[in-house]
Amino acid sequence: MLICDQAIREEGTGKVSLIGIFEKIQADKFPMAHLGLAVYAKVTDALGDYDVSLDLVRLDDLQLLGQGQAHATVTDRLTPAEFVFHLGFLEFERPGRYEFRLSANGQHVAGKTFDVILLEQAPPVEGD
Repeated sequence: MLICDQAIREEGTGKVSLIGIFEKIQADKFPMAHLGLAVYAKVTDALGDYDVSLDLVRLDDLQLLGQGQAHATVTDRLTPAEFVFHLGFLEFERPGRYEFRLSANGQHVAGKTFDVILLEQAPPVEGD
């Protein structure tokens, strides 16, 4: 799984381009709103119909902050399945470690942690 600013699936080829992959969100104050991001997951050894969910969890207290759901059908076990979740407006009350958790038919498949941190303001530089 990867977290990025944007994920674009090309119409002709079906290829996915990931723009701005990151593992840290910086905020100058809290609470802070993140206007949007994408979560990309590539899953192997799957076959059949799946109810897929993506949960956003704050790890220090295991608070569920959001959840998205989708349905997917995988027709070839030998071909990896790709999932792209586009998420808009996420609000973070405080800094800390967070995790996106991917589940299929109620079973945990993968997780991706990331940090939300307070941006340290550099002291002003005095001129000559």
